[in-house]
Amino acid sequence: MYAERTSRLTGAVVWTNEPVAGPAAARPVLPDGCMDLLWDGERLLVAGPDTRPYLPEGPARRWAGVRLRPGTAPVLLGVPAYELLDQRVELADLWPVARVRRLRDRMAAADPATALEGIALDAAARAPAPEPWVHRLVRRLDEGRPVAATAAELGLGTRTLHRRCLGAFGYGPKTLARVLRLRRALALARAGVPYAETAIRAGYADQPHLAREVRELAGMPLGRLLGGR
Repeated sequence: MYAERTSRLTGAVVWTNEPVAGPAAARPVLPDGCMDLLWDGERLLVAGPDTRPYLPEGPARRWAGVRLRPGTAPVLLGVPAYELLDQRVELADLWPVARVRRLRDRMAAADPATALEGIALDAAARAPAPEPWVHRLVRRLDEGRPVAATAAELGLGTRTLHRRCLGAFGYGPKTLARVLRLRRALALARAGVPYAETAIRAGYADQPHLAREVRELAGMPLGRLLGGR
């Protein structure tokens, strides 16, 4: 069973996911522009930015996570996002082992979600603030603004913007725009908006365009993704 709440860390979400009884199939984790700090009961992990659906492997287990807003995790972790693209890595591969060992002890002695949020807050307090262009870019692309126009608004050339996006998001601004558009479309469809209207409101050319993008980024048709709608 999945549950989430707004974090005390600006823009972040704290979530938990506990296995449910019965043969329910695991649901894929879809690209959303975010990176997550994770706890699986034994290990501290980092989920890098996704460009394809990720299906958890192994037996079902209880997870806790902090989902960091797009573009913020690399500053907190001290590693460029492209190094973690489509990967789940142990935090001990990114931070000193002794530090991570102390954090694991901290996790084991407290509520996992609360402790994980504390780790993220501590990391944010030590890290410099993300550059202002990061959140401006996300806002503009999430509004459906074209990449070239957004780059011009930010005072950046398209090549410079692409290079900076690799470090902040793991991929270029066009991929980021596609991921954010998918996120908008899924929110509309889950709210019951008809698919054809969802496509137009989310910024797709038409419903077939929406269907192609969902298959490519989510790995399955929209109706199956939404549980048969």
